[in-house]
Amino acid sequence: MAEDSTGGQRAGETGLIVKVPEAEPVVGGWRKRFDSSAALGIPAHVTVLYPFLPHDRISDRVLGELGELFASHSAFDTGFESCGRFPGVLHLAPAPDGRLRSLTAAVADRWPEAPPYQGRFADVVPHLTVAFSQDPTVLDEIETEISNRLPVTARVASVHLLVFDGTMWHDRAEFALRG
Repeated sequence: MAEDSTGGQRAGETGLIVKVPEAEPVVGGWRKRFDSSAALGIPAHVTVLYPFLPHDRISDRVLGELGELFASHSAFDTGFESCGRFPGVLHLAPAPDGRLRSLTAAVADRWPEAPPYQGRFADVVPHLTVAFSQDPTVLDEIETEISNRLPVTARVASVHLLVFDGTMWHDRAEFALRG
């Protein structure tokens, strides 16, 4: 979720993510070097929605609604078989990605005041960020090394609510998907 030392993030910001521990052996070392969110406490993940509501707006009612919303979606498997690129970003592309897109859409529909990435992108593409670099040769090197270690298969069984304290991201709650 971060783009520089703190990604411009402020204390009290929140985000919803799917953790992908299965990807850590493949991307963990690269993320530590080229994705500042790793140093801020965020594991390998696919963002469901960032930024979500400010922490001071996360009431027991909101937590309950998130729990109900995510419990209405079934757990599923996804694979990361290839890399993708955004300008200056190397990522793993989940396939299929439709169920991840559905999670994002469900949260955004319920809380329209919290559009994904503050509405900056017309199409929110599910992805697992590996590295940020303005040097395409760096991203090429990382992609070559990672591609030889794919695919990674992951079970998506929950969504985590993280909160930024101004220094690090911390788990606030975990919401199980059905089944």
